[in-house]
Amino acid sequence: MIKVVVLGSGNVASHLIRAFSESNETAIVQVFSRHPVSYGNIPVTGDYGALLPADLYLIAVADDAIAEVSRMLPFEGRLVAHTSGSVALRETDGRNRRGVFYPLQSFSKSRNIDFATVPLCLETEHEADYSLLQQVAESISGQVYQVGSEQRRSLHLSAVFVNNFVNHLYHIGEQLCTENGLPFDILRPLIAETAAKITGIPPSEAQTGPARRHDNTTLLKHREQLQSHPLYLLLYSLFTESIQKSE
Repeated sequence: MIKVVVLGSGNVASHLIRAFSESNETAIVQVFSRHPVSYGNIPVTGDYGALLPADLYLIAVADDAIAEVSRMLPFEGRLVAHTSGSVALRETDGRNRRGVFYPLQSFSKSRNIDFATVPLCLETEHEADYSLLQQVAESISGQVYQVGSEQRRSLHLSAVFVNNFVNHLYHIGEQLCTENGLPFDILRPLIAETAAKITGIPPSEAQTGPARRHDNTTLLKHREQLQSHPLYLLLYSLFTESIQKSE
């Protein structure tokens, strides 16, 4: 059984703790949290000096706190991996063996995630550590990839476009519906079909709409409708230009 300590209690940490707790190959021996939390029978500490021995220490905290947490660890020579998509491997303290264990997914505490479908992107400083990190990853996921720091930065940027920005566009759509007495639910089948479509064809082939058709009459009408929302009008114009220049 591989012993794991998780440092953090946020969204990513909570989902990892749940996934490892359900695995037959890994055991969460301790959680580090500065805030009062409970994970059943798993010991929780807020004292770095009380951290238990483990095969792997996973830092699952906000990106700007990762380096500090790695410096606070009171030991040397152990395998310590962070879970960030944008923090480079070498940004953590070099007293310990460094690694990355990046789950490429959007996490919310209110939603359960099937970790078997979550891509896990791994990187280690020392080649000998990769097999252990891979074994840990494969204990909870069927999608494990070796991804370097520069690749991971680009992957994280791509994820921001397809996840965070797209979700914000959902928010804009919701607001426009609400302003005109329409339920957002009326858009859900369209959203689902678009997401399903790109599982079988490239996004470039799935693109539809007035920008793709160069339907200038409709584009003008939409711009007129957005006069009261100058920021949304700017986004509309930029997206239209980007779609047309991508052809």
